[in-house]
Amino acid sequence: MIRNAYKYEDLTRSIIGCAMKVHSTMGNGFQEVIYQRCLAIEMGKQGLSFERELEMNIFYESAYVGTRRVDFLAENKIMVELKALIQLEDAHYAQCLNYLEAYKLEIGLLINFGSKSLTFKRFHNNKLLSDL
Repeated sequence: MIRNAYKYEDLTRSIIGCAMKVHSTMGNGFQEVIYQRCLAIEMGKQGLSFERELEMNIFYESAYVGTRRVDFLAENKIMVELKALIQLEDAHYAQCLNYLEAYKLEIGLLINFGSKSLTFKRFHNNKLLSDL
């Protein structure tokens, strides 16, 4: 399991680098959608492929129960969820973990543009990583 803990490390590092560039250029204080648009521009400049506001189906067991939108799905591998808050809370971390499980993705990033310094956290879907 440890050998897979840093899966897609180069890709997540690139995404975080794009977010740092956006935050250093824009600062904090804007709404999330502004950072989302800026990050889309920066990731495009860096040659990263992504889908923005990707609507994904959610299931309870095998029953369809609705949809959620992930801010970005980068390279069809990394879920990227953005916030523009002064401080992240446990509910934001839980949201990321739930999205990873619901979307059956291995790795996700939670990036917060709302504080004076950019903050981010990398998440692992342990259910998938332990199956490898």
